[in-house]
Amino acid sequence: MSADIDPLDPLALRAAARSERKSVGRLRTLVGSSLALVWSSGRRVLLALVAVQLVAAAAMAGQVLAVERVLSGILAAQADPGAEVMDKVLTPVLALAALSALAAAAGAVQVQLQRLLGESVGRTMWSKVLGVATGVGLRYFESSEFYNRLNRVQTSALVRPYQVTQGLLSMASALAASIGLGITLYLISPLLLPLVVVAGIPLLITSGRESRLEFDFSVQQTPAIRLRSYFTMLQTGRDEAKEVRAFGLAGWLAGRFDGLYAAYLRDLRAHVLRRGLLSLVGQLGAAVVLGGTLIALVALIDHGDIGVAEAGAAIVAIRLLATQVQGLFRGVQSIFESGLFLDDLRQFLALGEAAIDEDTGTEAPERFAHLRAEDVRFRYPGADRDALKGVDVELRAGEVVALVGENGSGKTTLAKLLAGLYQPDAGHVLWDEQDVSSFRPSSLRERIAVVFQDFVRYALPATDNIALGRVDEPADPAKVRAAAAAAGAETMLDRLPNGFDTVLSRLFAGGTDLSGGQWQRVALARSFYRDAPLVILDEPSASLDPRAEHELFDTLRDALRARTALFISHRFSTVRGADRIYVLHEGEIVEQGTHDELVARDGRYAELYRLQTQLQVKGEPTRPPSPSSTQLRG
Repeated sequence: MSADIDPLDPLALRAAARSERKSVGRLRTLVGSSLALVWSSGRRVLLALVAVQLVAAAAMAGQVLAVERVLSGILAAQADPGAEVMDKVLTPVLALAALSALAAAAGAVQVQLQRLLGESVGRTMWSKVLGVATGVGLRYFESSEFYNRLNRVQTSALVRPYQVTQGLLSMASALAASIGLGITLYLISPLLLPLVVVAGIPLLITSGRESRLEFDFSVQQTPAIRLRSYFTMLQTGRDEAKEVRAFGLAGWLAGRFDGLYAAYLRDLRAHVLRRGLLSLVGQLGAAVVLGGTLIALVALIDHGDIGVAEAGAAIVAIRLLATQVQGLFRGVQSIFESGLFLDDLRQFLALGEAAIDEDTGTEAPERFAHLRAEDVRFRYPGADRDALKGVDVELRAGEVVALVGENGSGKTTLAKLLAGLYQPDAGHVLWDEQDVSSFRPSSLRERIAVVFQDFVRYALPATDNIALGRVDEPADPAKVRAAAAAAGAETMLDRLPNGFDTVLSRLFAGGTDLSGGQWQRVALARSFYRDAPLVILDEPSASLDPRAEHELFDTLRDALRARTALFISHRFSTVRGADRIYVLHEGEIVEQGTHDELVARDGRYAELYRLQTQLQVKGEPTRPPSPSSTQLRG
């Protein structure tokens, strides 16, 4: 597949797949890359599997020779009235039985070795795919086509490298057996051998079209399969279970799921029919040639060119050889069919390689005196307008800066740019006059702690949940406890059945659930444990009750320990003590200043503030909280 093919364009993928042609060079490339992967995943198992397949091939060829010896012994005994049949056939019969047992045992061992090797390859491929999924830029996760590619790789391409190698091993086994059987058949009659080989050509001709049909079907069905998986999750997810029951959604969800599955089965039936017809054509062609081979054998017997014993052995050899030749061509088909998926996989893994290549630059400084965003613009993939339009903000070391605005105003997007999770389409983010684009991205993110509104609730012990804030070093129990204390979570966690060792989920035995507010404190503790110079808090008190919210922000400056904090909030009571407040509206900074300055300006901030504070009680507004509050002030 060409290097300039868009890895997220399904039409480009299908066109590239159709343009691929079977060739010895391409076969060599597919075999080489897949074999290298399997070799690195489990070389000992691979060598053992090859050895077993060679034993099985040798046993198969030996069975043909044993059959010929048995028939020859029987005929010799019949020609000599004084001879004992058993004396003539005992040894070849025992040999035939032993070789049959050996072939059966080799087949059983082969199945288990293939299973072990398949899991080894699966582990390697999962590591590669998950590395891409966690390494690519956040923008990829705004693209549905990236999810389609990820899903297709997970469901199809992950097993294809092993299937290519399995096809190669099957080819090697079939080739070894074919050579042995071919020599035997050639010794009986040189005419029969090429006829048997020709019988596999119809299968090879039809296999190319089958391969492309399979890949096209996979690309076409990926969005529907993803949607079906989503409806499965809605019906089985723990978090979704309560709402499904509260709103009586079970029947509706089941209907949508069944409809999606019915559509898939309808398409699958048509696909299977097309593949089946192609396979039938190939098999009929092979059967015609094989029938001609048997007719030729009968003619040779009729003309006395071969004897009865040789004819019996030839029939066995023809049948076995025809099977092996077909297996040989099926192996070729398997390799080329998997090759289309491997091209898909290779393009996906290239995203991860690009992410590694992009993680270059100078190390981000340990601290900064000021951080600025200058004329920053950003647009999400597929969006028709900018999420940020020429935004300018500044954070000085040790300050607490707030972002406020209505939903969709761009607050979280701006936070992600300042956190180094997105790169601006225009403008600059500067640390002490140095553009962060010159820093190694991962080193920049190491200097920033982020707690998003939809933070992850890890089904792990409390200690791990907090220590995940810095995984580049072993968890320090004392630092974990200090971070929990700073977030007001220490006492709560100590009261759990196993204290900080309690698993924070009922998904696993011995675990327990936390309330939303308790989880928010754990997430805050995780950010404090990171001990980064910049802390970004997205709605840090969204799940807290008013008392807990007051306690949190009353101690927030002490918890930050002179670190710079940027926090986003819809609650204006939590931002009043910030050193500076930025008001965003439709992706633009429309106001900035302290709480008192913004209220006195009587602009958008003052309007939103009044909407929150002037609650109607019997038609009379309540007195708003005094603007002289010193919350968050140093």
